[in-house]
Amino acid sequence: MAGYAVVDLETTGLDSTRRDRVVELSVVHVSPIGEITGQWETLVNPRRDLGPQRIHRVTAAQILRAPTFDQVAGELARLLAGRVMVAHNLRFDGGFLASEYARHGYRVPLGPHVGMCTMQLGQRYLPGAGRSLADCCAAFGITIEDAHRASADAFATARLLGGYLRMDPEGPRWRQELELAGEHPWPSFFGDEAPWMAREHAEARDEHFLARLVENLPTTHADGEQTAYLASLDQALLDRHISVAEADALVTIAAELGIDRITATGLHRAYLGQLATAALVDGRVTAAELADLRQVGDLLGLTVYDVDHALRDAPRGRPPVIDRFVLERGDRVVFTGEMSQPRPDWEQRALDAGLNVHPAVTKKVKLLVAADPDTLSGKGRKARDYGIPVITEDAFAGMLDRGL
Repeated sequence: MAGYAVVDLETTGLDSTRRDRVVELSVVHVSPIGEITGQWETLVNPRRDLGPQRIHRVTAAQILRAPTFDQVAGELARLLAGRVMVAHNLRFDGGFLASEYARHGYRVPLGPHVGMCTMQLGQRYLPGAGRSLADCCAAFGITIEDAHRASADAFATARLLGGYLRMDPEGPRWRQELELAGEHPWPSFFGDEAPWMAREHAEARDEHFLARLVENLPTTHADGEQTAYLASLDQALLDRHISVAEADALVTIAAELGIDRITATGLHRAYLGQLATAALVDGRVTAAELADLRQVGDLLGLTVYDVDHALRDAPRGRPPVIDRFVLERGDRVVFTGEMSQPRPDWEQRALDAGLNVHPAVTKKVKLLVAADPDTLSGKGRKARDYGIPVITEDAFAGMLDRGL
């Protein structure tokens, strides 16, 4: 008898049968006598927005390069096959996994009634202790180190299972479930597989997008191509943050326009110089303006010395020469994701500023305001297809505070 496979999931929501998807999963192997023998985890790209990010704390930037469920389904099946699936709230986790497999055309021996639920077992072994994972773990002195991360919750659930086994080592249900698990057939899985990706790997800092550009190309590009690149750069910097999606887009645009790394660096210095010119229109640079220039310089792969040179060489008293993005009264804006403030509050602020709040992204929309700038929502994908800027709610608030 192989033992138990303890599973925990983080998801985009609660509806496993329709629109919600898994965004993270972890499996912990436990021997028949309660010893932990192995642990695995991965983020899962749901190809949609991530739902309540304040709970699971998974960001779209982490998810962008994570495998999809069909790419981890085979390995997950190998980790579960022949074992008793255990979860704290088996109805939720078992039902979600069964739905994910069914969505890809597989019937598997999983579901809300196949396996063992540590929450239900708590009613027998821990009467009065409470139903939550934290409550049940507290009865055994088990600490959950990073709650609502799949690996932390699965590990805590595995230790909880071990506690139950020690309390009742001869309980007949343990053997019954172990014997049944060995009799459930699993289908063969076909298709491409991808390595599992834990949060730490997804959070590893990517090299700067400049380093991904071609090092040297013949200088045949025209001024119009440089202007197009600068316009894209200006849109990406609206919220003073270059998201993973924006960095990828800038690399793609540079390649399409034939702009190599050396040329791009020169354009970045020129862009910084134009911002310095704008800051010096009134003859002085405030502390806030200097901090902004340094932030932009850092985002563009430049140094504080480049900022100093830009300020030193900028002409005084002249208006900026760059054609900047401007949000004007009557422009259409769209919101997506679970904001830190209620969506109706943001929509009202936009209306009060004279903007037109639109329910869907079309080519006539000027701006998308997102809870996460790397959002995988349909609105986010459509905005990027149309070249519409995607900014954070904090950046949008700053635009409104400065006035249209």
